[in-house]
Amino acid sequence: MKLYVGNLSFETTENDLQDLFEQHGAVNEVRLMMDRITGKSRGFAFVMMNDDAQANAAMSALNGREHNGRPLSVNEARPREERPRPYGGGRGKRSFAGKRW
Repeated sequence: MKLYVGNLSFETTENDLQDLFEQHGAVNEVRLMMDRITGKSRGFAFVMMNDDAQANAAMSALNGREHNGRPLSVNEARPREERPRPYGGGRGKRSFAGKRW
């Protein structure tokens, strides 16, 4: 089961989350989401646990629990919603390069 972990302190690392969630079962993967430009944490992560019972136990135990001074938000991750990109995502843009009137 893939878990969403939100409201993370910007000092929280993937290793911190691995240690925290391993108290409730085997963790397959931890992905701390980072800002592409600044390289800093975006304040949320995804934790993958194969055993649903362990994932549910971790969710129950950690949701609302304070970690690094902030109450965690832990729930089952939802599929990413497709959002329209501004200006059509590059399609349909008019290029004026090379046109001489």
